[in-house]
Amino acid sequence: MQPLPPPPEETRRDGAEDAQWSRFCFNGSGWPCFNFFPLCLAQEGAPAAPQALGRPECQVWTGTLLLGTCLLYCARVSMPVCTVSMSQDFGWNKKEAGIVLSSFFWGYCLTQVVGGHLGDRIGGEKVILLSASAWGIITAATPLLAQLSSAHLFFMTFSRILTGLLQGVYFPALTSLLSQKVRESERAFTYSAVGAGSQFGTLVTGAVGSLLLDWYGWPSVFYFSGGLTLLWVCYVYRYLLSEQDLILALGVLAQGVPVSRHTKVPWRQLFRKPSVWAAISSQLSSACSFFILLSWLPTFFEETFPSSKGWVFNVVPWLVAIPASLFSGFLSDHLINQGYRTIAVRKFMQVMGLGLSSVFALCLGHTSSFCKSVVFASASIGLQTFNHSGISVNIQDLAPSCAGFLFGVANTAGALAGVVGVCLGGYLIETTGSWTSMFNLVAAVSSLGLCTFLLFGEAQRVDLSPTHEDL
Repeated sequence: MQPLPPPPEETRRDGAEDAQWSRFCFNGSGWPCFNFFPLCLAQEGAPAAPQALGRPECQVWTGTLLLGTCLLYCARVSMPVCTVSMSQDFGWNKKEAGIVLSSFFWGYCLTQVVGGHLGDRIGGEKVILLSASAWGIITAATPLLAQLSSAHLFFMTFSRILTGLLQGVYFPALTSLLSQKVRESERAFTYSAVGAGSQFGTLVTGAVGSLLLDWYGWPSVFYFSGGLTLLWVCYVYRYLLSEQDLILALGVLAQGVPVSRHTKVPWRQLFRKPSVWAAISSQLSSACSFFILLSWLPTFFEETFPSSKGWVFNVVPWLVAIPASLFSGFLSDHLINQGYRTIAVRKFMQVMGLGLSSVFALCLGHTSSFCKSVVFASASIGLQTFNHSGISVNIQDLAPSCAGFLFGVANTAGALAGVVGVCLGGYLIETTGSWTSMFNLVAAVSSLGLCTFLLFGEAQRVDLSPTHEDL
């Protein structure tokens, strides 16, 4: 492999900066730290990136992040998987169960922008590790909180709010990381590969969690997902990140993150662009529709088909979603490399992720067959993974220098919509006595976001100063 050419004089680093890059790339154990992608981007006026690591190091970090995303969703979907059993133990009705399920998003929406900003400033890998440590502890301790008093609804709602606060920083920090380390023609597959962990985590909890639920009761599901997260944290801390970097990151967090003139987010410039609002709207719709299905599908199958096996409907849709996510990333990058316009590819992915997926969601409300319901749910969830190669990377197209911040804003809107959507879904089911109304809500939200993105979506950078916008 030919070495990268030296940076121009105005972007070369001094000795202190070289030492900083060295600490960033390798820890004391000799394991490579986070610069693992095939091509690194040098931002306008920023230091040039170091040479890419070899294939073994790339595989280690890609697998580690995929596993981290998997465990994120293991913890997140523990409550939806256990909701029916917990409702029976604690006497919750649909509205109370909806409050507990939606409370995750009350916390989740509050830390999105903070997570993106911290990822842009101190490094997304540090933000991810620190937050995973905390949400792993909270998840494992959830059954203990239920035993504190008879106020089960309060304590379960409280634990879900805390989990949402801690997990809210994950994807904005990840987006910040990928936008700065991956070139445009490789972003979709990289994000889809790491994002496939969300489906894999839901699959693991759906399969193993259903068995644990039957054998040992609902507390075992929380012990399982929380314990695995803490083991992952120990591995990353021991082998992939240096203690010095984490101490420095904690010091920065304790003192407040300094914002220099060159790193300030161009608020006004960003939010004057229709393409930015189109991205936010589309992310809102995709997150809201996904959260509604994620929260209510297990209950839908349990109540509509009470004799069915939980491991079937909790596993099959997510088993389909994993290859669908990888295929969408491969297809997106392939089309761009073949010369198709980036925005045309992003819009095509959204047609699949929001448009076609909502059609199958509608079909769920109009069938009484268990097999057809599993097929429709699998198709809807699988097609939603095309959003990873559409709107999720479109945000990185628009503003790679502050993608974490912008994704945080967009995902905050999605989380707020998720709070309303999950609660509204429970209300519609309770008042109408029909699941069709909930699936109609998913289709309406998806259609709104798709139309907005098709009309106003763009892929040109909007975070550059006016003098550089046409470069």
